Amino acid sequence: MSLMLPSASPSARSVVGVADDLFAALRGGSEALPRADSVVLVVVDGLGAISLRAHAGHARTLTAGMAKKDVAQSVFPSTTAAALTSIVTGVWPGEHGLVGYRVLDVSRDVLVNQLSGWETDGIDPLTWQPVPTIFERAGRDGHESFAVGFAGYAHSGFTKATLRGAEFVAATTAAARIEAAYTLAQTHPGSLVYCYLPEVDKAGHKHGIASREWVAALEDIDAALATRVPPAVGVLVTSDHGMVDVGADRQVVLEESHLRGVHHVGGEPRMLHVYLDPDADAAAVSARWRADLEGVADVVTREEATRGGLFGATVTAAASARIGDLLAIARGTWALYDGTAADQRGRGMIGQHGALTPEERQVPLIRLGAFAR
Repeated sequence: MSLMLPSASPSARSVVGVADDLFAALRGGSEALPRADSVVLVVVDGLGAISLRAHAGHARTLTAGMAKKDVAQSVFPSTTAAALTSIVTGVWPGEHGLVGYRVLDVSRDVLVNQLSGWETDGIDPLTWQPVPTIFERAGRDGHESFAVGFAGYAHSGFTKATLRGAEFVAATTAAARIEAAYTLAQTHPGSLVYCYLPEVDKAGHKHGIASREWVAALEDIDAALATRVPPAVGVLVTSDHGMVDVGADRQVVLEESHLRGVHHVGGEPRMLHVYLDPDADAAAVSARWRADLEGVADVVTREEATRGGLFGATVTAAASARIGDLLAIARGTWALYDGTAADQRGRGMIGQHGALTPEERQVPLIRLGAFAR
């Protein structure tokens, strides 16, 4: 089965190139960005370019002068663990290995959570994600690096996997994090500062992107970014992914009859990793899933996904082992749930992501300060 990928503008950039652009800007060697004495990368988790433009009146700082070309394409799957890691390493998920939300650890035959389960699921961040981060690379070149975020993230396994090489600085509100990031950039010339803002993503998951709560979170971040950028500091604002709202009538619950021959169901509702029983007839299970989910999701094999470049041009052996035998990629605003799982809390999420729609994969790439046009 061939999967028709959504079209993207030939000039569209990828979030995979953001790290290299910022690093080059510190040396005056970037073709995409002018030179800056220090650089700040602001990641607004969950903010798609399409939803941002649809709410431009609530985000005048972000959208002022935002041209059509001020966008980038996120990676696949369009989920935080995969995309944030690609942003800060400069490689696709097929290389860094974080190929989804929950994936199979083949050595133990258990599903592990690559976002929040590093400690509870027993994952070593230094070996599970082996690619050097932009902060480690900057340090080898003599540049200081800082990561600004919630205090609770400071020592998490995901932070160790993705932000190693940066000194962590905690701040509570979005405004305080932006202020801290700008101050660090100004007082440490030549530095690389990462600032993480998860409020929009949290509001979207709980209330949806059509909600007052989501708009309020966007307004707070836009107000924080209205702060004057210090001289000679370049700021790049982007996101890991966007999202779509999934109504209760768009939930497809997979029961035991659908799951014959399936050993584990990983991933997330918009992009399932389906791991088959060792003795399952893979062709028969694949055919059944395609028939059951016709019009709801595209079902492809690991080989088809890899050959089609969904996880990037290179897929390591470690990453390949974490990819499902089948992938069920939701279309439109559908979401897929394992009805046999004990934990059904995920079915309460409204805003979701992980698939291939433009709403999920197209993210803003906005230049402020020394980077402004």
